[in-house]
Amino acid sequence: MFQRVVVEPAYKAVSAAIERAIVDGALPPGAALPTEHELSDRFGVHRSTVREAIRQVEREGLLQRGEGRRLFVCLPGVHDLAPRATRALLLQQTTFQELWELANTLEPLAARLAATRADAADLALLHDNLRATEALGLARESHAALVRLDMAFHALVGRASRNRPLMLAREPVGLLYDPTLQRIFGQLPQAAARNLEAHRQIVAALEQRDAAGAERWTHKHMIDFQRGFALAGLDMGTPITQPT
Repeated sequence: MFQRVVVEPAYKAVSAAIERAIVDGALPPGAALPTEHELSDRFGVHRSTVREAIRQVEREGLLQRGEGRRLFVCLPGVHDLAPRATRALLLQQTTFQELWELANTLEPLAARLAATRADAADLALLHDNLRATEALGLARESHAALVRLDMAFHALVGRASRNRPLMLAREPVGLLYDPTLQRIFGQLPQAAARNLEAHRQIVAALEQRDAAGAERWTHKHMIDFQRGFALAGLDMGTPITQPT
């Protein structure tokens, strides 16, 4: 009938209250957080409790230190949040099959949106990425760098979509492809060249504002990735591993 009462540590209650104030807009981005002394008085707790609560909120990417070590409210970016989601996926033993199913929806959608929203700066960065990839060539020692450029390419397309939830959803998935792509490039000599050609076609479609073409080429790119996975003798049901 009755269950044991779980008493939350005071620092967690304080950190939750600070986070609520930030999310609700009571503490907007750029606002200075009250001092430890002020927060200690308001919450009726020791300053050590406040200090631990603040560390918790900082880890969530909601606070940053300015000059004089004063804390200010900030908006966490995609790169702040993605590593947390990546850790959760690793702990849950997420498989590459699950990742691919999601990426096969998110990446073509990002390309379709980017075709109508990418500006000159976005396209310039994508061309820089293509040139850097071409310059590396197909040498085995360049595989790690090729993977980083591949991840950067898809992140740039995602950013050009101008859809923040989409950018946030795709980033953790992209981060986890690192070790797999390196193995595919290492075992399939043709993989790097096919990867680069797909990227060229996607950029060409973006430049032409061809949403259907950008989506179609990205979908083909994802199917090719799945085929490369199988040809490299990898098991899509294998849990993902920690990116290098």
